[in-house]
Amino acid sequence: MMLSDLPRDLAEEVVSRIPVTSLRGARSTCKKWNTFFKDGSFRRRHICKEKAKKKQRQEFQVVMMLDYRVSLFSVNLRYPCIERVGQLISLDDADRVDISDIFHCHGLLLCTTNDISRLVVWNPCSAQTWSIQPRNSFNKLDKYALGYDMKNKQHKVLRFLDHPDWRTSPQLREFEIYSFDSNLWKVLDVNPDWDIDGFHRGLSLHGNTYWFARDKIPLGGDHSYFLLCFDFTTETFGPRLGLPFHPYFRDTVGLSSVGENQLAVLFQRCSPPYTLKIWISSKIEPNAVSWNKLFLKVDMKPLTGFNFCFTGASFFVDEKKKVVMVLDKDRDTFIATRNIAYIIGNKGYLKKVELGESRHLTCWPLGCSYVPSSVQINQKTH
Repeated sequence: MMLSDLPRDLAEEVVSRIPVTSLRGARSTCKKWNTFFKDGSFRRRHICKEKAKKKQRQEFQVVMMLDYRVSLFSVNLRYPCIERVGQLISLDDADRVDISDIFHCHGLLLCTTNDISRLVVWNPCSAQTWSIQPRNSFNKLDKYALGYDMKNKQHKVLRFLDHPDWRTSPQLREFEIYSFDSNLWKVLDVNPDWDIDGFHRGLSLHGNTYWFARDKIPLGGDHSYFLLCFDFTTETFGPRLGLPFHPYFRDTVGLSSVGENQLAVLFQRCSPPYTLKIWISSKIEPNAVSWNKLFLKVDMKPLTGFNFCFTGASFFVDEKKKVVMVLDKDRDTFIATRNIAYIIGNKGYLKKVELGESRHLTCWPLGCSYVPSSVQINQKTH
């Protein structure tokens, strides 16, 4: 019997057992299977079923950028086990395109290329991509965020550049937002009294983006640090939100999500004993934040003897087991040539899981949580 001859209910059951990451290849198997993937209700049922299976196995999915390539991993911090599900990038000429950053929001990934030539939103589940053209041009110093407008039910992309040009005196300042509905950029009137360092990446939660920011004062001054949120519905930056610590330059700080409703912040001093601390929010909104008591505190000097890279600091939290996974490189040798996931817990627990060789010594591993989604973007064309 041919695959196309199977009764619909049996064929649907067979297809529903295919992992989300393999759907793209399965679509070309036969025309009947392809119709399932075009059916929004089937995709949603499939994704919900796979989420339930992973929850039962106490697994979660993360997207990692290793050596400018993006892959999906299945993670279980209880054993621990980190398994590469597959390389996800399916952009044109993917083998020759280096991805420099990734940003996740509601099942979509915003991918920026290392040569600043492309800005692409991509759904790994459906393998659909949407290329975004600049209003004028992209800049190496650009910061990007992908978010969701709750009122108009649409995804948007924020691009901003706020950098002093010591040669020409005026500030390089551009704030603009892209709407898929209109396929156009709109200039925003923003005059910030804050700075976001280029190595601090934003985090999407509830469709809004949060950054670790500081006062706009010269280097060497006594900076005040805080969280800052961009609300994609109102298209505005919110007020300064308090942090449970006071960092200094070169201290390691990172943001991560815990489930779909909480934000976690990692803080580590750059000097011995390299104490690692993590807090999880009890409330997080564009205009307000409150923190639970300290989730984890570990002196890293006897465990690793160094502080994690302050330009990366991607991490993931397992609340039940009370452990954290931090992405970094192997520092046991003078040249860090291996990407490593460090799994850390109370009472000196440390487990190192190798993620493969790092051929690009200046490319530090980055990661973000990933939740499969059947969302499709209807991008307007002119």
